[in-house]
Amino acid sequence: MQNKVNELIKSRVSLAPMAGITDYVLRSLVRKYSPDCLLTTEMISSEFLAQTLQGRSGEEILKRNSDHSPISYQISGHKPHLMELAAKTLTPLADMIDINMGCPVKKVVGGQDGCSLMRNPELAADLVKAVKNGTDKPVSVKFRLGYTMDELNFVEFGQKMQEAGAEFITIHGRTRSQMYSGKADWKLIRRLKENVNIPVFANGDIISVESAIEALEQSKADGVAIGRGSLGNPDLIYRIEEYLKTGKILPFQPLEERISDLKWHLDEEIKLRGENVGIKFMRKFYPYYLAGFKHAKQLRTKLVLEEDYTKIITILNDII
Repeated sequence: MQNKVNELIKSRVSLAPMAGITDYVLRSLVRKYSPDCLLTTEMISSEFLAQTLQGRSGEEILKRNSDHSPISYQISGHKPHLMELAAKTLTPLADMIDINMGCPVKKVVGGQDGCSLMRNPELAADLVKAVKNGTDKPVSVKFRLGYTMDELNFVEFGQKMQEAGAEFITIHGRTRSQMYSGKADWKLIRRLKENVNIPVFANGDIISVESAIEALEQSKADGVAIGRGSLGNPDLIYRIEEYLKTGKILPFQPLEERISDLKWHLDEEIKLRGENVGIKFMRKFYPYYLAGFKHAKQLRTKLVLEEDYTKIITILNDII
């Protein structure tokens, strides 16, 4: 199984899961640039799956193309039997099943999911075992340094997840109480890497090729997971991979290419969700795509308020 994991992570870069962000469209856009990175879906609730998607198709979360492999489907929950069922349901789609033990959001940890599991290592280990029972694919876990700075149990927690059967770890270099404030501590991640025998990817604040290099040097991790850094920069993962393979730092995308990606992203979200919902869904992405442009704030304001597709395209065409 470890050979299978090594093949899935051979590019040494993954797309980190982000709720409401790493949908089918963003995964497809990243894959246009990087044929080999490990994609990860947004978090999928095991309760949600158990309720037969509550009458929804779930398409925006579950959908994948044949070229999306290697791809990991991330699940969340705290009930072993539902996590096993989720793993069984997703196994035909997934190359790996990832368990979310790091989400810091209040409604997630309040429901005993996500990072709250770091305060209950026994249950977390039971969840790994349950998911292993439900799939023949590799199982990974994603977690943080701890729940608070006084509870930095990430080394012992990682060892326990490995003992339970996890074959791969992604660790975000912050605690739950930090949420996304401060700076990710890549140096601490090294302590985990030195105390487990399975691959470890570092995550948090990796927004450029240079920060990926620094994160790898400080953490001695096997690779990096890119989250927010990929927003508006769908080629970032590819550029990091190129550096790791060749030592070359490729230039940023030309602004014209970034606008082209933005239009493609918009069109594909509309195909997936319908015009009204797709246009509204895209509003969260505009600040990232427009970073670095002249008058970016004014452009962003115009785009966020605009609901007419033709007018949005006109605004984007006028930028370049």
